[in-house]
Amino acid sequence: MRIEKVINNNVISSRDGEGSELVVMGCGIGFGKKEGQNIDESKIEKIFKLENKDSLERFKALLKKLPLEYIQVSDEIISYAKEALGKELNENVYLTLTDHIGFAVDRFKEGMLFTNALFEEIKMFYSNEYTVGCHALYLIEKKTGIKLLEDEAASIAIHIVNAEFNSAISTTFTLTQMMRDMMEIIEKEMPACKAQSYQPDKLAINFKYLVHRMLTELPEQSKGDEILFDFVRNHCEQEYRLIHKVNSFIEEKYNCFMTEEESIYLALNVKRINDLYAEN
Repeated sequence: MRIEKVINNNVISSRDGEGSELVVMGCGIGFGKKEGQNIDESKIEKIFKLENKDSLERFKALLKKLPLEYIQVSDEIISYAKEALGKELNENVYLTLTDHIGFAVDRFKEGMLFTNALFEEIKMFYSNEYTVGCHALYLIEKKTGIKLLEDEAASIAIHIVNAEFNSAISTTFTLTQMMRDMMEIIEKEMPACKAQSYQPDKLAINFKYLVHRMLTELPEQSKGDEILFDFVRNHCEQEYRLIHKVNSFIEEKYNCFMTEEESIYLALNVKRINDLYAEN
């Protein structure tokens, strides 16, 4: 591999055998080097390959100004997230998360501390990603000596969610707000929520993919199981009416809606939770 451009002492660009541009990171890998020279492969710590040209240029500009430890810890967090969640993440997370970590640490050093307005909702609806965020705070402290506030675990979780769903930050915040609104309507009329043993996460788990579908995809045309549908309408009347109320609300506020199949599925889950807590 040859150096195409020295970005800074720790980051250079090169190309693979197919001619695609690579960003190569390593402590001192670019120090005293010039274009065209061979790369010291013993110093390579990470090779980034972003297919999107615009993202690649923004990533290089970001790496040029950030300390090496910010880039390293971001890469560690992303690797941990992939393993912990068992999912591939959109490549743009290297850009967005690295940028966020640099901003968050610098902001903390300046004494500018902010809370995450959706902290509790993110913790509930994206519990696995929030756990990744908590581990990220440990990694950041270990690498930089900076102990960020717990709210940052939720902010990092949002970046992970974006990378899972390949969506924008604004979409993820809307998703979270929409799930919170749905929860509030259901819990207000659901008997189970009055029980001491009620665990809202058992209801919240039904929302994540449903709400993402409603906001980002057109509903699939499906006839479904009409026998099941009729059974739910007749034997889960209270729950079915409640979900219809939720559907009317989100259609008015968010301009999207659940299909009949999705409404039936959610009504059944509400019924199951109600029945479970009625037995206790």
